Amino acid sequence: MLTPIKKSLPVAKTLGQALDFFTICLGGWLSYQFRFAENSQWASLTREELLVSLVTALFATLLLGRTWSVSEISGIFWRVTLGWLTAWVSLLVMLALTQTADMYSRTWLVNWFFIALVMLYSARLVAFLVMIRIRRTGYYQKRVLLVGDSSLMLAIRNRVNNALWSGYVILGELALTDVKTLAELDATLRPDEIWIGLRMVDHRQLERVMKTLNQSVANIRLLPDLMMYQILNHGMSVTLGMPMVDVSVSPMFGGRLVAKAVLDYTVASLALLMLSPLMLAIAVAVKLTSKGPIFYKQKRNGWNGESILVYKFRSMVVHQEPAGRLTQATAEDSRVTKVGRFLRKSSLDELPQFINVLQGRMSIVGPRPHALTHNEHYLKLIPHYALRHKVKPGITGWAQICGFRGRTETLDKMEERIKHDIYYLEHWSIWLDIKIILLTPLALLKGENAY
Repeated sequence: MLTPIKKSLPVAKTLGQALDFFTICLGGWLSYQFRFAENSQWASLTREELLVSLVTALFATLLLGRTWSVSEISGIFWRVTLGWLTAWVSLLVMLALTQTADMYSRTWLVNWFFIALVMLYSARLVAFLVMIRIRRTGYYQKRVLLVGDSSLMLAIRNRVNNALWSGYVILGELALTDVKTLAELDATLRPDEIWIGLRMVDHRQLERVMKTLNQSVANIRLLPDLMMYQILNHGMSVTLGMPMVDVSVSPMFGGRLVAKAVLDYTVASLALLMLSPLMLAIAVAVKLTSKGPIFYKQKRNGWNGESILVYKFRSMVVHQEPAGRLTQATAEDSRVTKVGRFLRKSSLDELPQFINVLQGRMSIVGPRPHALTHNEHYLKLIPHYALRHKVKPGITGWAQICGFRGRTETLDKMEERIKHDIYYLEHWSIWLDIKIILLTPLALLKGENAY
């Protein structure tokens, strides 16, 4: 008899979190031994070092909790890296703010990060392989019956087949109109779950199907075929007591909005604190090498399309564009100053936008703000272009680290940038923001397409 996965998942997650806590503590202890053990004698952590180890391990365990539910091994490793790195960096920041960093060995802290990371990888790899082995023998599986003619069924089969350790097993598939067979299969196979793929034209069939399954003990889930539409942050919500399918809504709400705001204000504050000497030097260089203001302020569209002022270090000579026209800079643009060319190539001209983040106008990560004239132009040419305004514009973004940075002289380049912006909105998470922040320096080093 198959063991219900529903009952096993909470236990498995708790065991996984306990394993994380033990692994991180063990990694810290081993790192300490490598640093301080002598003559085959174990070194003992001080009370302060022990407290730091336990608090850091607990915080990391909370961050890593959701990584046990990720179905792809590559996704697991990436999220583990981000989770442990976040906890470890938070420890360093805490030690710096409390001025206690000198009490702890830097070698121990660095070794702890790498040793614990390898151990976390190893623990998950072993758990991943063991779970696949267990579920192939028939334990901890959840059997699924697919119902529907929708193209969504093909996507569901592919996802289930590519996630062996998830425990889902497809028992069979039948058409939405085959109600009599559905009743027989539900009675004989007794599936744990029934997933109904419903096309827009099949809504009249749903009442018959649900009437057939009114005595079924299986979990019944409806999968509307929304793949035919451009969906943003698709999911379910309840408004005034009425369940609704979210076809196109901003991903920033509730706890998500709070988490992103905390990340924005923290990163912007630290960036301005650390980069203030560099920004002062740039300001002096801009002022001494060309006539005009230090900052260039331009109106852009922010969240919900509202008009905002975006700051940059001025990189061009002062000039007047024709009304309703904005010419993008080119490789040999005579309007760009010598200092400005370096600033634009390195993206240092955008450092003042950290001020925009503290003002609440921008985020660290999000679609890059385009000029108003460009927005008006591309709104007419690119479907779903305006979706990028459902979040605050960012200093960096998914499109930029994927190579769509700087000049977009052709329509197809702008279309690709918009596709990446919409991908970001559909797949947003705080982990994706951290990933983009960490990859941004690598994208800047390439210096491609920035004039």
